[in-house]
Amino acid sequence: MSRVGKNPVEVPDGVNVAIVGQQVTAKGKLGELSMTFSDDIEITQEENLITVKGRGNSIQSRKMWGTARSVISNLVVGVSEGFIRNLEINGVGYRAQVQGSDLVMQLGFSHEVRHKIPEGINIKCTDQTHITIEGADKQKVGQTASEIRSYRPPEPYKGKGVKYVDEHILRKEGKKK
Repeated sequence: MSRVGKNPVEVPDGVNVAIVGQQVTAKGKLGELSMTFSDDIEITQEENLITVKGRGNSIQSRKMWGTARSVISNLVVGVSEGFIRNLEINGVGYRAQVQGSDLVMQLGFSHEVRHKIPEGINIKCTDQTHITIEGADKQKVGQTASEIRSYRPPEPYKGKGVKYVDEHILRKEGKKK
């Protein structure tokens, strides 16, 4: 039995959730998100609680039960509060700035790296070494952060590169004489 799926999703004030068949649409102050779920689960709404149950006892319905509840929770939290991912740039001469609809980074290459900011995502550079990625869609925020980090992942000797703020880099010792 799913431990995640048993808990209902609480809908906060200011968020409207519409369930039409297997499609769930959440509307809030940060926008509108929708998701279509498989027929293996049953989604019901009572006042400000959304419950998810599996149809039947098949393996597929048990798999999708907790997943659907988590995705619905992410939709509701996304349109009400949003998601934030913070990146940090370490290295001499490494820096980033937002120019129009691009994030421009100098990461030790002979050229600057330009990353197009996706629709629905807001990127801010509080200073030259910190990048904040905000948005309503948790998947898009995480994917964008991952793509930016992949341009120059942190290396284990000096720690140079782009890393998540809460990430710990295992450091290696250099050569010995």
